[in-house]
Amino acid sequence: MDIVEKAKILISALPYFRRFFGKIIVIKYGGHAMVDEDLKRDFAKDIVLMKYVGIKPIIVHGGGPQISRVMERMGLKPVFVEGQRVTDEETMDVVEMVLVGTVNKSIVSLINQAGGKAVGLSGRDGNLIEVEKMTIYRYTGEDRPPEIIDIGRVGKVRKVNPEILFTLIESDFIPVIAPVGVGPDGYAYNVNADLVAGAIAGSLKAEKLIYLTDVEGVKDENGTLLSTLFISQVEELIDKGIARGGMIPKLKSARKALLSGVNKVHIIDGRIPHSVIIELFTDEGLGTQIIVDEERETDG
Repeated sequence: MDIVEKAKILISALPYFRRFFGKIIVIKYGGHAMVDEDLKRDFAKDIVLMKYVGIKPIIVHGGGPQISRVMERMGLKPVFVEGQRVTDEETMDVVEMVLVGTVNKSIVSLINQAGGKAVGLSGRDGNLIEVEKMTIYRYTGEDRPPEIIDIGRVGKVRKVNPEILFTLIESDFIPVIAPVGVGPDGYAYNVNADLVAGAIAGSLKAEKLIYLTDVEGVKDENGTLLSTLFISQVEELIDKGIARGGMIPKLKSARKALLSGVNKVHIIDGRIPHSVIIELFTDEGLGTQIIVDEERETDG
């Protein structure tokens, strides 16, 4: 590629630089992009580039596989109910140790090495993420009460207090958030990272919420990628069983975030190098964009 072609590529991104300058973009970082060493470095560079062109990135990360590996080394067996990790006090200690003490600091270090100024925190810092205990109800048949399952210290987001995030952003830092919340009893709770990302994006009225996943995006009943999904279609995909597994909390979180004021949500394939930059600064984009129905005429 010659110098002129490189210049053209940069100029082609100018409208996107202008559009997103000064805007908050929340990124849920998870999947293979958190494991592959090359992808981890690519992601850190993407975040730093976003910062240097005037975007205000905020990262919420997962770490389920890392937690399970540490638990197994400690002789603890990971147990899941309805996709939620059963979290007793011993498991919660491991969750907090891995997410806050290891995974979070690793992401912060990579971003700082790439030239950024990242700061790690959890939902307990500044009471950022207030949660209430989650209870699982299992259907047991008609005319019978549902079975109530106690899954321990697992929380669902009740309130986000974003003051600490605004303080960090105004001081030119990049917040990196571990999905651990604080309950009314003052104890730590394990929280689904997808739901945390959506709640934070909604509380900040973010321009975009981007989920990095290990799939191309959202697909229909025939397995065809949906480049655009309207908010009114989300419940149908879930109710019909078309969306399954880890896609369900992402879609529920996306819907809630859009209703809370987020402009647009994207579910993209984090296995593609520099996927965040491709999504933000190219005409083609990646994966599935989820928008409110009022945008049908302009985005359709």
